[in-house]
Amino acid sequence: MKSLWLVRGLRFVVLALVLASVVVFGIYSLWNWLIPTIFHGPAISLPQTLGLLLLLRLLGAGLGRLARPADRMRRRAWHQRLAGRMAGLSEAEREKFKQQMAQRCAAGWVCPNSQAAETTETPATAQA
Repeated sequence: MKSLWLVRGLRFVVLALVLASVVVFGIYSLWNWLIPTIFHGPAISLPQTLGLLLLLRLLGAGLGRLARPADRMRRRAWHQRLAGRMAGLSEAEREKFKQQMAQRCAAGWVCPNSQAAETTETPATAQA
C-alpha cells in the first residue's frame, strides 16, 4: 500500500517538474524571440527566466486568476448574495435600484431589461 502512495507522489513531482519546465522554456523562448526584436532589449537565460517568473509571482501578477480558485469562489458567493437580495425586491424597488445605479455609474452601467437601456441619452448628457 505504501508503495502505491510513493508511486503517485513521484508521478506528481515528475509531472509538476515537466509542466514547470515547459512554462519556463515557453516564456524563455517568447522573451528571446520578441523582446530583442521589438524593444531592442536583452536576451535572457533559462535561470533568469525562472527568476523573472518567481519575481512576478511574488509581486502578485503570477499566473493570473487561474491560480487563485478562492477568488472565483468569493466572486460566485457575491453574485449569489446579490441575486438573493434582488429576488427579494419588488418590481418597483428593482427599477428604482437600476435607475440609481445608472445615475451613479453614468454611462458605464446599463441593464438590458430596464427602460434606461432603451434611451440613448446618458445621465451625464441629460444634465448638460
